[in-house]
Amino acid sequence: MRNKLIRCFSCAVVFLTCLYASAQSPDLARLEYTYFPQNNSDNSLRRLRAQLKYPIKLDDKGSYLVPGIEYRNVNFKYNDQEIFNTGNLDRFQSFKATLGYTYKMNEFWRFGAEAGLNIASNFSESDIFKDDLIYTAALYFIKTKENEEYYEPWRLILGMQYSTTTGLPLPLPIVNYYKRWNKNWSYMVGTPKSNLKYYINEDHALEAFVMLDGFFSNIQQNFEIDNGEAGNEQLAESMSMTIVISGLQYEYHITENLQFYIYGGHTLLNDIRLRDANRDNIYTINDTNSFYARGGLKFSIF
Repeated sequence: MRNKLIRCFSCAVVFLTCLYASAQSPDLARLEYTYFPQNNSDNSLRRLRAQLKYPIKLDDKGSYLVPGIEYRNVNFKYNDQEIFNTGNLDRFQSFKATLGYTYKMNEFWRFGAEAGLNIASNFSESDIFKDDLIYTAALYFIKTKENEEYYEPWRLILGMQYSTTTGLPLPLPIVNYYKRWNKNWSYMVGTPKSNLKYYINEDHALEAFVMLDGFFSNIQQNFEIDNGEAGNEQLAESMSMTIVISGLQYEYHITENLQFYIYGGHTLLNDIRLRDANRDNIYTINDTNSFYARGGLKFSIF
């Protein structure tokens, strides 16, 4: 029972991160690169991510239909010597399509909902299998006070999200709160990121943050891992990464909505594992905390 709860929590963290980042993100476009070397290991992870959303105005009352696409390419340089073949674990890709709907309930509250299909796999068979498919859904309520008449703008997001791969039969909660209490300072508390931001001027900002990151992907050519006990081999069917990072970010506003950002930090939690068909952990690839860096461009409505 304890192992099942740990397994559910670990998967839930990964998909809470992914769903929240997709459903509540104010970013309409993003292009970023992540570099994540592994301490006490010859392994390293590099990820390219591209995202695009296009709001379609439905009426003059604040209703929008928001289709979106996202592509992630994870290059996992698996150079450690293992008891199994790591040749099919060096690259994972995901293709995600989403459709969102949002409308303005009143002066302060906005409702949103989103459904999505994610194909995440190492594609070693050059095909798409049933286990590669991940279905997601989310709904949320956003309360915002950001007009010029409010001296201290703030934003509250409440909602729920669900994924077919978390192992939990119920949706997971969303809670996030942002407030800018004067010209130079703001903070945000929630998932997948909490921060304290200092605005140097209109174009430059620095922030300290704690953030979740991760991925989950199917392995098409399943393989056995021998734990040393005869007849007790386990079958690896998927791979996951769950990390918590603390660090500093620099942000430059090229225009009002277009931003360049770069940040570096160190992981507080680093959990990269192989899992069986029930999402139970069967092999730890790396759990040593390491340096982490990410940078890119984003076009945001906030």
